[in-house]
Amino acid sequence: MINIAWKDTNWKPRFFSIWGGQAVSLFGSQLVQFAIIWWLTQETGSATVLAYASLIGMLPEVILGPFAGTLVDRWKRRRVILVADSAIALATIFLAYLFAMDAVGVGTIYALLLVRGIGASFHWPAMSAASSLMVPKEELTRVQGLNQMLQGILRIIAAPLGALLLSLVQIQSILMIDVGTALFAILPLALISIPEVTKKDNGKQAVGQPSFWGEFRSGLKYVRSWPGLLILMLMAMMINFLLTPAGSLMPFLVSDYFEGGALQLGWLQSAFGFGMIAGGLVLSAWGGFKKRIRTSMVGLIGLGLGMLVMGFIPANLFWIAILSAFFAAAMLPFVNGPIHAIVQAVIEPEMQGRVFTLMGSLSAAMAPLGLIIAGPVADAIGVQSWYVIGGISAILMAVLGFSLPAVMNIEDNHREAAALSQEKVDTAEPDGLQTR
Repeated sequence: MINIAWKDTNWKPRFFSIWGGQAVSLFGSQLVQFAIIWWLTQETGSATVLAYASLIGMLPEVILGPFAGTLVDRWKRRRVILVADSAIALATIFLAYLFAMDAVGVGTIYALLLVRGIGASFHWPAMSAASSLMVPKEELTRVQGLNQMLQGILRIIAAPLGALLLSLVQIQSILMIDVGTALFAILPLALISIPEVTKKDNGKQAVGQPSFWGEFRSGLKYVRSWPGLLILMLMAMMINFLLTPAGSLMPFLVSDYFEGGALQLGWLQSAFGFGMIAGGLVLSAWGGFKKRIRTSMVGLIGLGLGMLVMGFIPANLFWIAILSAFFAAAMLPFVNGPIHAIVQAVIEPEMQGRVFTLMGSLSAAMAPLGLIIAGPVADAIGVQSWYVIGGISAILMAVLGFSLPAVMNIEDNHREAAALSQEKVDTAEPDGLQTR
């Protein structure tokens, strides 16, 4: 049996105190990310260095994600978030010191990015799983709308503000701003309790806690036993495979196809950010369809249409590209928010860390593959062709999703997976015991 310190009726002050602190901290992290990337650009002038920096930042999520999720499900989530935030802040303080001493090299930057990536691989699943214990299920989609809106806001303000700060202060000062914003995340967590999942006796004689590997295997079995979730994860991988190159190729779409410059690229990126804000606002106010997956599939069709227009419009109609970027970005919260809410609302709290990190790891692993394939495709048949391919694929995935009962009934058909997973946990080998 699972005993949960469940959400009370006055959940908003507790949750939004923590959420607000995390939002401020995320803003500081975005400033640091921009400052580091710009420093690498100025110091090395190497695209290879920037590519390695991006890869190092992604590797912990890809490699450690599933294992981190299992640990998050075993440990107290509040403690995991606190340790992750604190470790990232300490690493940033150390880097600021090295910048002040003029003792920073590319290897040092890589090391910091690796530490931040490791911290994020624990922080994100712990925060997501903890949120599902603080927010009523019927409000989860609205909260995800706010999260998507926050991402859009950061897209718009973090880069220009980071550029302004770099022109006014030294980079170590920007790093210390990130440390200051991290305190906004750490203090609420230190003062406000988060509900935790505690395991009770389920009527069987307990001989110990299941082993780490037993719980890890139970997470994999949980996903394999739930066709709807497995299909949804495959769709998320495909979306990431298509969208990551679309964003990376946008500068070439502007310069090579629309024959524009930095100003036009800025307009397009701003339209994308404002679109995410608009979509997040609508989703948080509306909450989506009662069946959450229907909201995601409708959003996926809209996203595909937006990408198709980007790929098909004539080169002299750049203003339509701006409208298309706004529309496509506005659809992203409708695609991502409900899926995240489904995982939070339907999956048992003691299993959420493993499921979140498995989804994140597989999706993140598709980004490098998409970039490898999209480059030659764009060189061979034109950069706008990738937007056409992505748009058609997104629409076809949505049509497929609507036609599959396993996907459309994902919020109702999870019981078999939960039962199989619990059976696996109950029979798992306890820590400290050996069988022959």
